[in-house]
Amino acid sequence: MEKKLRFNSATIHGGQSPDPAYGAVMPPIYQTSTYAQTTPGGHKGFEYSRTHNPTRQALEKSLASIENGKHGLAFASGLAAMDAVMKLLQPGDEVISTNDLYGGSYRLFTKIFEGFGLKFHFVGMNDVAKVEAAINENTKLIWVETPTNPMMNVVDIAAIAAITKKRDLLLAVDNTFASPYLQQPLNFGADIVMHSATKYLGGHSDVVLGSLVVNDDDLQERLSFIQNASGAVPGPMDSFLTLRGIKTLHVRMQRHCENGRAVAEYLAAHPKIEKVYWPGFHTHPNHEVAKKQMNDFGGMLSFIPVGADHKAAIKIIENLTMFTLAESLGGVESLAGHPASMTHASIPKEEREKSGVVDALIRLSVGIEDVNDLIKDLEQAIG
Repeated sequence: MEKKLRFNSATIHGGQSPDPAYGAVMPPIYQTSTYAQTTPGGHKGFEYSRTHNPTRQALEKSLASIENGKHGLAFASGLAAMDAVMKLLQPGDEVISTNDLYGGSYRLFTKIFEGFGLKFHFVGMNDVAKVEAAINENTKLIWVETPTNPMMNVVDIAAIAAITKKRDLLLAVDNTFASPYLQQPLNFGADIVMHSATKYLGGHSDVVLGSLVVNDDDLQERLSFIQNASGAVPGPMDSFLTLRGIKTLHVRMQRHCENGRAVAEYLAAHPKIEKVYWPGFHTHPNHEVAKKQMNDFGGMLSFIPVGADHKAAIKIIENLTMFTLAESLGGVESLAGHPASMTHASIPKEEREKSGVVDALIRLSVGIEDVNDLIKDLEQAIG
């Protein structure tokens, strides 16, 4: 099979081939911890499943293909993947990241790695000049989310990459909200792409898994060592489920984008909604950047009802029937959440509100149901 495939084909065939044993079209679930050896070190490429597993390897090849990268690595969760990236650094190193970061990422940075001597700076990455101004001699990594969670801010990956290449810094991009269907950060100069594959890649709210994709061989070797040495790897069943999800990523994302646009436009026109955050609006900050680096604008959005406070926002969420009140995002079903008390509760209130994550903010992950039913649900919930 040719190496370079168009995206819709890569989701199904990228890095894949029939299983050599019996020609299985889908990679089998190799539910084994160890492998027989003919002599010490004499094996068929696999010796222990923390190090390598055929099902996980099939997933890692697929991940690399859909991100237009060379090497994929799978982890037990998105945070486990982030943890591996942080372990590339040494005490005294500094990291620059977005100021409206996912709460779990913020917690990992500030509650875990600050204790090991790393220092983190959180800046508004809408303005690339702020990123460059924060760099000093100890800066080693710039960590980008785009679009951000939950304010949907768009960061210019190519502009940040121009800075990191000039300064010999690593650039990592959390691509969870967009998925490779909408953007491929390696194409814009990123060194590392991270996914919580629990979300759009898995797509069915039935698996927890994380991934990294890189092009550089040395970086892959270092991360692979950390992956094996630290051991935060996914099992074969989770790898199988994620690989199965990837095969329909392109068709699911088309519907997520269509429905996301319809819901965003409905909310923007609603007299009881004060503000909608969605990158597809011409008025959205860095909309032109989103047009440049994204193929569409996705199914994630946030909004603030007119005059709402914490109590009013919670009431709307609790009134929803088709949108399920739940953590996570990116599944086929629509989900609603309250970032201040759910995904971003680990960030101090003062810090949250500086970046716009106020108590009245509601976040939606728009699924692939009939969009008329979704709008009807919002209509009755908002009142």
